[in-house]
Amino acid sequence: MSSSQQVTSPPRPRVRPAAGRSLVLLLVGAFMALLDTTIVNVALPSVRSGLGAGPSQLEWVVSGYMLALGLTLIPAGRIGDRIGHHRTYVAGLTLFTLASLACGLAQTPGQLVAGRVVQGLGAGVFFPAIAALIQLLYAGPARGRAFGALGAVIGLSTALGPLVGGLLIQGAGVEHGWRWVFLVNVPIGLVAVPLAAALLPREATHRDRQRLDPVGVVLLSAALIALLVPVIDGQRLGWPPWTYGCLALSALLLIALGRWLVRLERRGGDPLIPPHLVRDRAFAAGTVLALVYFAGFTSVFFTLSILWQVGLGHSALSAGLVTLPFPAGSLLTAALSDRFSARLGRTVLVIGCAMVAAGMLALLLVLDTAGPDLAGWQVALPLAVAGLGNGLFIAPNIDFVLSAVPPREAGAASGVLNTGQRVGASVGIATIGTILFGTLRIAGPQDVARAFVHSAELATLASTGLVLVALALVFALPPRIRHAWQ
Repeated sequence: MSSSQQVTSPPRPRVRPAAGRSLVLLLVGAFMALLDTTIVNVALPSVRSGLGAGPSQLEWVVSGYMLALGLTLIPAGRIGDRIGHHRTYVAGLTLFTLASLACGLAQTPGQLVAGRVVQGLGAGVFFPAIAALIQLLYAGPARGRAFGALGAVIGLSTALGPLVGGLLIQGAGVEHGWRWVFLVNVPIGLVAVPLAAALLPREATHRDRQRLDPVGVVLLSAALIALLVPVIDGQRLGWPPWTYGCLALSALLLIALGRWLVRLERRGGDPLIPPHLVRDRAFAAGTVLALVYFAGFTSVFFTLSILWQVGLGHSALSAGLVTLPFPAGSLLTAALSDRFSARLGRTVLVIGCAMVAAGMLALLLVLDTAGPDLAGWQVALPLAVAGLGNGLFIAPNIDFVLSAVPPREAGAASGVLNTGQRVGASVGIATIGTILFGTLRIAGPQDVARAFVHSAELATLASTGLVLVALALVFALPPRIRHAWQ
C-alpha cells in the first residue's frame, strides 16, 4: 500500500468514556493513602494509653508506614506497566483495607506496627497507578484538570490528617479512639475495591518486557532503607555514628543503582527506572523540585502539631482545627490550577512557591510577635496564603513531570515522582524535628511554652528555607508543559 493509501489511526480521545467515575475512585485511594501519613500523629497519645506502647513502638507506628510506602512505589509502578495498573490498584487497595482492619483490631504494639507496615506496602502498590491511569485516561487540558483534582486531594489529605484524627479521638475517647483512625478506612475500602475492580479501565499491558529487573529492585530497596531508617530514627536516637554510615551507604548504593540501570539499558534490558527518563530535563528537575518542596511544606504541620499540643497544651482536635485554613486554601486554588498552568506555564509554579514561602514568613512573624500567647486565629491568614500557593503548585508540578512520559512507562515515572515526594516529606520532618527538639531548652515549668515557641520559630525558618530552595529549582523546568504523548 502506498503512503497515499495508508489509513491513519484516529487520534486518541481527549477523555475516555467513563473517565469521570474512574477519576473519583482513584482520588478516593489517594486520599486514604496520604491521610494515613499524617492522621496517626495526633493519635499517638491515644495509642500509648490504649495499648501501652513505648516511645520506640510509637515511632514505628508512624515510620513503619512511611518506610514501607517509600520502598514499594517504584517497583509497583513498574509492575503496573507490565501487568496493568488496574490490577495493581485493586490489589493494593485490597491489601491496604485489610491491613487497616488489622491495625484497628491490634491487641499489642507489635501487631499494630506490623499492620502499619503492611498498610504502607498496600498504599505503595496502588498509589503509582493513580497518576499512571490519569495519564492514560486523559489528554490535553482535560489531563491538567484531572491532575488539578489530584493535587487538591494531595494537599487536602495531608493537611486534614490531624483534624480527622482529632475528631475521631474526640468522638470515640482516648482509650479506643486510635482504633477508629484505622477502622475508618475499612467501610470506604469495602465500597471502593469492588467498584474499582468493575469500573477502572483495563488498559493495554506490556508483557513483551524481558523481566522486572530484580537487581534494580534490590539496589533501590537497600538504598532507600539505608536512607530512611536513619532519617526516621536518627533524631530520636541522638544521631549515633551508624546513622551517618547508613547515609553514606545509601549514596553508594544509589551510584551503583545508576550504573546498573545504564548498563541494563545498553544491553537491551528493561531497567527498573529507565535512564532516559532521568535524563529528561522536565522529569528530573520536576522530581527533585517535588522532593525539596514536600520537605518544606509538610514539615510545617509537624511543627505546629508539636507546638500546639505539647508546648501550648491544647487538644488533638484543636491542633487539627488550627491547620484547617491550609487545606481550605489548597482546595480553592487546586481546582483552578490547570487553567493557570495552561495560561502561565512554569510561572504558576513560581507564584505557588512564592505564596507558600510568604505564608511561612508571615507565620514566623506571628510566632515571634505573639510568643506563648499565640492564638489560633493569628495563624489562620498565614496558613491560608500558604494553602492557596500549595494548591497552585502540586498539580502543575505533576503534569510537568509526567506529560512527556510514554504511556508504557507511566507507572515507573509515577513511582519515581511519588517516591521523591515521600522521601522529601520524611527527610523534611526528620530535619525539622532535629531542629525543633535540638534547640529546645527549658529552664523550668513556666518556660515550657516560651521555649517551644522559640524552637518552632527556628523550625519554621528552616521549612521556609526549603521552600525558597524549591522556588529557585522551579526555573530548571521548561517554560511550558510538553504534552508529547497525547
